[in-house]
Amino acid sequence: MAYEHILYEVSDKVATLTLNRPDRMNAWTPTMERDVRHAMEASSADDDVRVIVLTGAGRAFCAGADMDALKGLDPNDVRRASNLPPFDMNRRPDWQTRYGFYPSIGKPVIAMLNGATAGIGLVHALYCDLRFAADNIVFTTAFARRGLIAEHGMSWMLPRIVGHANAMDLLLSARRVSSEEAFRIGLVNRLCAPEKLREETYAYARDLADMVSPSAMAVIKRQLYEVPFQTLAEATIEANREMMVALNGSDFREGVASFMEKRPPRFTGR
Repeated sequence: MAYEHILYEVSDKVATLTLNRPDRMNAWTPTMERDVRHAMEASSADDDVRVIVLTGAGRAFCAGADMDALKGLDPNDVRRASNLPPFDMNRRPDWQTRYGFYPSIGKPVIAMLNGATAGIGLVHALYCDLRFAADNIVFTTAFARRGLIAEHGMSWMLPRIVGHANAMDLLLSARRVSSEEAFRIGLVNRLCAPEKLREETYAYARDLADMVSPSAMAVIKRQLYEVPFQTLAEATIEANREMMVALNGSDFREGVASFMEKRPPRFTGR
């Protein structure tokens, strides 16, 4: 598929999706939404991809919704968008929402936050599994200062990442948050000097792609995103069931063999 508002490439088992409207600070558009969804589906289905990186071109990750599009937004668009087909119909409906499908992807998704991350840009960063950020950028929820509310599940995701009190502060005030504060409250996993962000992000991504079992990563990711809906007993029963499958898998045998033979693993995901 030819993409209009993103760039897409695969190298060394890592797929990179780059929001590509640098002249508009990668402001979000319906075309970008379509492109990102399609590229995420392609990455998920590609056996040569083990890790996905989402980033932005130029000086921003995503500065929020394109204001020209937002001015003419039909309020009924929110309901129409809820009719999108599920990303993976075998996952719970919670992970089938318009932008909340990232947890349904059986591969790690890393947000490489190279610049301003605001509004719907922050929504997408929250749905990624990990967030690596340059140490000189700002974040804002933005919505309250535009007369809008916490949209697309942010009111659910943000407290689980930064805690209730911090989420309340960030959503009510919609103030600008520095990289340092974002790291302190757990909004981002790692801070990097801007010139080192790409190097450090891809070093981490390639380590996952080369050294970690893809079948194990898929199950662990699913386990963690199921936990908010489970009791401890349910999580333990599910883990026991998955352990039985893992012990019979080729990745387990390869993981043990590579350790004993002191060599890099050759995982197949089976």
